[in-house]
Amino acid sequence: MSKVVTTYHQRIAQEKRVLILTAATALFLELGYDRTSLARIAERSGVSRATLFKQFPSKAALFDAMVTESWATAGEAAAPPAGNIVDGLTTIGRRYAELLGRAQMTDLFRIVIAELPRFPELANAQFSQGRMPYFESVRGYLLAEHEAGTVRIEDVDLAATQFLGMISNYVFWPALLVPGWEVSAERVAQVVDEAVRTIAARYATTGPGPSTND
Repeated sequence: MSKVVTTYHQRIAQEKRVLILTAATALFLELGYDRTSLARIAERSGVSRATLFKQFPSKAALFDAMVTESWATAGEAAAPPAGNIVDGLTTIGRRYAELLGRAQMTDLFRIVIAELPRFPELANAQFSQGRMPYFESVRGYLLAEHEAGTVRIEDVDLAATQFLGMISNYVFWPALLVPGWEVSAERVAQVVDEAVRTIAARYATTGPGPSTND
């Protein structure tokens, strides 16, 4: 099979994957996880059952894929190099705010919260496959800064939680709970900048210098 044909089939498979994930998310929100069958998802997405089962043999596999897609930035973007805590955290903070601003992230959390009493495994998947790998990437960056001597952090887990929490508590959680909640791009940038300044003021071994990200 030629490279052109292979690329074409890969593109078609990816397009169908997106259709399936979009349909599954909509149906999980409308009907709930339990009442949504793979057959119904195939019908809503416009793909054959054989195509859907080839990519996702079970609802659990489909939900795992939803988690992976929603947290995709975590694995795609390399951590900033250590050496400038302001620049590094600004890059990470902006990525995190963009990630939380995606509609698919809000939808994913709503599904997990609604189904938690009956399907705790969905929350476990969201935590272990999505949130924790992202958290570990931020923790790893702060640890690298600590080892480089730019910050002094005794509890890296706590510092990472503080930084991400300052952003998510303003950008994400109100949007999840309050209909119509919106935060302007300017306000998001301010929230990230303040979170960076707070962490730098608390942990940097020298005063935070000017950022080169602006």
